[in-house]
Amino acid sequence: MNKTIANAEEAIKGIQDNMTLMLGGFGLCGIPENCIAALVKKGVKGLTCIANNAGVDDFGIGLMLHKHQVKKMISSYVGENAELPAGVGTEVAIGKEVRKFMVDGVEKEFLMEYAFDADFALVKAWKGDTQGNLIFRGTARNFNPMMAMAGKTTIAEVEELVPAGELDPDHIHVPGIYVHHIFQGVNYEKRIEQRTVRKRN
Repeated sequence: MNKTIANAEEAIKGIQDNMTLMLGGFGLCGIPENCIAALVKKGVKGLTCIANNAGVDDFGIGLMLHKHQVKKMISSYVGENAELPAGVGTEVAIGKEVRKFMVDGVEKEFLMEYAFDADFALVKAWKGDTQGNLIFRGTARNFNPMMAMAGKTTIAEVEELVPAGELDPDHIHVPGIYVHHIFQGVNYEKRIEQRTVRKRN
């Protein structure tokens, strides 16, 4: 089954206001750059975005935040000094199940939560085939595979799109059964984040 589509604009045409999106990537590495740019251009609003982080002011999800398209951001970044498990003993835990588990010989309490439910998952892979099989490279693999497998509809943009049968099955990170649409992206910037803690002399 050929799952290819022309471009990001066609890929995101089903995304409407107030939907929930999962966006792959790790920091700025491996984010679906083309899909994000298309969403900014389309101007959809009221989105709930689930991602590793919110990008930066002028790139990634940061562009959507700047345009006030994101109503709610759910991110894995909790800060360097945050103590996990988060939520236990706070207002967030009211009415929710708390269970105890042994962690390194110490009993700890954990807040039980339902899995995220996303209308669309947007991911970016290094290479994919026309059936939606995906291969990631380096740290781009961190959050993309799990996002790809969790969306009701998964859209994959890839740097290189090849015919079915060209990918080594032993190298595939996400099988095509999880991917609904795939396209070859263009003009990837592949930015990285740089943290500045002090000015250089």
